[in-house]
Amino acid sequence: MGYRILETDDIPAYLRERGHWDEAADPQVREVSDGNMNRVFLASNADGTRSLALKQALPWVRVAGPSWPMNPDRADAEARAYEQVARVAPDKIPAVHGYDPENYALVMEDMSDLEVLRTLLNEGASYGPHTSARTGEFVAQFSFATSDFGMASADRKALIAASVSPELCKITEDVVLSEPYIEHEHNHWHEGLDDLARQFRADTGLRTEVADLRHTFMTSAQALLHGDLHTGSIMVGEREGGPVVRVFDPEFSFVGPIGYDLGLYWANALVSEERARALGTLSDHPDQLRLSWQAFETEFRRLWPTRVDTFFDDAYLDRFLRRVWTDSVGYAGTEIIRRIIGFAHLTDLTTLADPVPASRRALLLGRELVVRREELTSPQAVRDVVTSLG
Repeated sequence: MGYRILETDDIPAYLRERGHWDEAADPQVREVSDGNMNRVFLASNADGTRSLALKQALPWVRVAGPSWPMNPDRADAEARAYEQVARVAPDKIPAVHGYDPENYALVMEDMSDLEVLRTLLNEGASYGPHTSARTGEFVAQFSFATSDFGMASADRKALIAASVSPELCKITEDVVLSEPYIEHEHNHWHEGLDDLARQFRADTGLRTEVADLRHTFMTSAQALLHGDLHTGSIMVGEREGGPVVRVFDPEFSFVGPIGYDLGLYWANALVSEERARALGTLSDHPDQLRLSWQAFETEFRRLWPTRVDTFFDDAYLDRFLRRVWTDSVGYAGTEIIRRIIGFAHLTDLTTLADPVPASRRALLLGRELVVRREELTSPQAVRDVVTSLG
């Protein structure tokens, strides 16, 4: 039959055809698309006791329409990432009930009882003790399992080949790791940031350091990544009296440097801190980088004795983790910068009555993280930089 774009009225029959719905009455369906890229539908029975989510990749960027074409096979990468994570951390992702590669559609657990982390933070909530720790554990479990430490060499090579994602990687290489530092039509910023945007474009030292991070992103095939791990791709809440953290939307997944995933999360945590500081609602925000790194390092070290290649000794593990830390700090800086003077800004800042003071602090912090990443060797060192901004 070939690929077809699903509409709301198509969903009941589609779910039946795929074996996902067997109740006598058709489900009630509503579209809840919210992200930039894809369409999402929720299907539920009349009394709300059963529900499913369906996500379909379009042949273009959803918010732009056909004027910005995009290969829908990005859904293959998302399905592949979920498959890998389900083997090692099934409690940290939505349950996937099936993937239809012909229509680039995923049927999965309905998570509408949970909240997007960014939304909660923007409303003044705190992180709590579990969110960042579980996010760090997620990165450790996912990356170890898909690295040369957790996967046989032949299987790793096959994973790398299958996970090549040139179109989406090019978006990151451009939008995150080059465009904010040159004149480009994608870039925009608040007029109160004109001077910093100009300074950053003229800063040859900053550009060289970003170029180094860009080349690492392009060449360092350490592990399968989420690829877009920010506070908008994490849902949190409670079920059966216990905390729940679910990471979703890994469509930018590819084999790359582990520090990129951690860095994106840290950047968003640091920006949320600036929002809270501006609003006078600062709570546990300063703890999140430390909590996520400690959880990542602890879990990675816990898994280390299970490595498939014992030529890598304990001393090498220390060296490897130092490299991941340094990369993470740098990528946190690039993500902060691009979210303020590049493309796709963060509501953490844009919804402030006056976003300029917090945005300036965040930009200056971002630059420090990039250019000083080699000397910022601990979470406390990063905190000291944040404190130094006044």
